[in-house]
Amino acid sequence: MKPINPMTLTLFLLAVLTIGGCQTTNSADPSGNLYEQLGKRSGIADIVEDLLYLIVEDDRINDHFAGIDVKEFHTNLTDQLCNVSGGPCTYTGRNMRESHADMNITDTEFNALAENLILAMEENGVPSSAQNRLIERLVPMYPDIRNL
Repeated sequence: MKPINPMTLTLFLLAVLTIGGCQTTNSADPSGNLYEQLGKRSGIADIVEDLLYLIVEDDRINDHFAGIDVKEFHTNLTDQLCNVSGGPCTYTGRNMRESHADMNITDTEFNALAENLILAMEENGVPSSAQNRLIERLVPMYPDIRNL
């Protein structure tokens, strides 16, 4: 049996999850918009806080975050997720390619952070469909984060 490329597997799983939870984000969406399902800015801030704790505990990725300004990182990631989810926030941090230029992120590390984000959303009661929609909106950042 031929080994499966981790990126291929990740994109396949994200596609399956996205299709399974496929919903629009316009006002006609009976389940509400993604920003609201994430708990608006305060809910997103809680997700990011829990994500930071998971990162610290995760030996697969925590070395990439050593020495960061935690408060600035929390604010920037909260703003970014708020913006990506359709909220009124403006992300003013560095672009993803610039932020990750010298990090040499592997597929395993990328997947570990995605896994931790999903765990943080689960801990905050975010419905699976909303989790899938957020992940779907973050997938286009993959090439910039991996510097491909």
